[in-house]
Amino acid sequence: MATTDITPHESAGGVGRKRIVNDMSIQVATVNGSGSQSSNTVLLRSIFQMGVPVSGKNMFPSNIAGLPTWYTIRANKNGYIGRKKEIDFLVAMNPETAQEDTMSLAPGAAVLYDEPLALHKLRDDLIFYSVPYDKLVAAVCPEAKLRKLVKNMVYVGVVASLLTVEMGEVEKAIRKQFAKKVKAATLNLAAAQAGFDYAKANLQKRGAFYIERMNATAGKIIIDGNSAAALGCMFAGCTVVTWYPITPSSSLVETMIEYMKEYRIGPDGKATFAIVQAEDELAAIGMVIGAGWAGARSMTATAGPGISLMSEFAGLAYYVEVPGVIWDIQRVGPSTGLPTRTSQGDILSTAFLSHGDTKNIMLFPCSVTECFSMAPEAFNLAEQFQTLVFVMSDLDLGMNNWMSDPFEYPTTPINRGKVLSKEDLDRLGSFARYKDVDGDGIGYRTLPGTIHPAAAYFSRGSGHNERAQYSERADDFENNMERLNRKFETARSFVPRPEITKGKDAKIGIIGYGTSHWGITESRDQLRDEYTIETDYLRLRAYPFTREVHEFIEQHDRIYLVEQNRDAQMLTLLKLDLKPELTTRLRSIAHINGLPLDARSITDELTSMEGK
Repeated sequence: MATTDITPHESAGGVGRKRIVNDMSIQVATVNGSGSQSSNTVLLRSIFQMGVPVSGKNMFPSNIAGLPTWYTIRANKNGYIGRKKEIDFLVAMNPETAQEDTMSLAPGAAVLYDEPLALHKLRDDLIFYSVPYDKLVAAVCPEAKLRKLVKNMVYVGVVASLLTVEMGEVEKAIRKQFAKKVKAATLNLAAAQAGFDYAKANLQKRGAFYIERMNATAGKIIIDGNSAAALGCMFAGCTVVTWYPITPSSSLVETMIEYMKEYRIGPDGKATFAIVQAEDELAAIGMVIGAGWAGARSMTATAGPGISLMSEFAGLAYYVEVPGVIWDIQRVGPSTGLPTRTSQGDILSTAFLSHGDTKNIMLFPCSVTECFSMAPEAFNLAEQFQTLVFVMSDLDLGMNNWMSDPFEYPTTPINRGKVLSKEDLDRLGSFARYKDVDGDGIGYRTLPGTIHPAAAYFSRGSGHNERAQYSERADDFENNMERLNRKFETARSFVPRPEITKGKDAKIGIIGYGTSHWGITESRDQLRDEYTIETDYLRLRAYPFTREVHEFIEQHDRIYLVEQNRDAQMLTLLKLDLKPELTTRLRSIAHINGLPLDARSITDELTSMEGK
């Protein structure tokens, strides 16, 4: 399948010559396990090093090696780093998808292909470049078994030449990619140089697209969201991580293991943390709750199927009031679904995860920066409100490469919440674990090992009164549930507030969250420049919703809520929170195909609903 959703075009005659600089989408179509990841990273980083804002998105199969995979690089001088709907430059390396990939392109696009594929025969409205990859790689790689891997680096050199990427930056990127493997770096550099030289000598530049040096990436970094989250969790003081591997969350914990081994080993050589791979997701969340009850900052990372399995334990943590953090790197469901596609499909199920009346705090990072910064916020909120906090990332954010400013060193103090010490108990004499002393719904707790006769209390998932004693009295249960709801309402004043961007006298508002943000920001510019439609924008950063969300809806005639699921899950959650008369202002723009959300899809649907 092609990863564009452009209708195949008939011949359109000649190709335009307008020069387009630092604004393009490059797609590399290869096969899984061919070593293309390194080549694609080198190409991405080479453009980045030339000062051009970039992002990289990998669409790979959930099965074995040998199946099709696509990697798309977005380069944009204005800093748009969301997915672009159209592909401008196709590198066709996979015979199985080459024809379909080529037929999906809009007229004027360029196609770089392996000579035996003869793709130039398919259409006359594209720019074709043919390269004899096998011949070129054989000349630089004597070992036949390595040629399959090195072959991909040849196209990096060819693309660099055709798009005017400086070869010096390609070399720098290769040496960074293979920093610990000198021989591999030398071999791959030779392959890239062979491709570059061949293109210079044999291919006439005919496309409209160019990369030229600018200075929009100075001081910036490239990192994926899972790595940023792992770093943030370490800085947040997490000491216990339990997990069961599942795509696309596994790399979060795998990266955290490396960070903790480097930075969390004590002077005596012993680890000051515990990272445990459990037998399944149920065991993983059970361990998180046990560690949280014992006073550790504990977490797990999972995806939708794991969230489903954690339902019963989530209810226990909510009712017993034990802190913990769960990272949900969302993918396409239901069931196994599409494990390597992105989605925002766990919103409703996570908000009310468990049976009975349960409400969970959720955070919605949109960037790698927020994956880092929301980690300390999640742990602080979990301990402040003595509950699970779910950080709702997704595959696009978690596993793909994003450009970012360097992360700021956390300065917010660790908040352990209402924890009573021995000195507190000496002063108080006693305490009631589930009593609302301060009117915020949050009780006081002690940690195991507190040396005081009044420190102990029962933690039970069955009915209990404010002193943590077993009770099936109707008034005890009702009082407890009302207090838990009061605690949730208190959280509205402490969760991250939304980010609001105002237009000019806009009557239309857009609400989004997570990685939908990048398509929305670009779409707002398209709506203004192409249709003179002004919009205001609110980006949700947490649930429960804060007062700003209600006020934003009240201020606009129509609200478009953009999200990546079929059933408008966030819109549904918002309707439950609003005054009934405000719900008629809400409209849904839902994106469901598993590809990262692009701006043009938002623009087209919104203008259609506006009658434009």
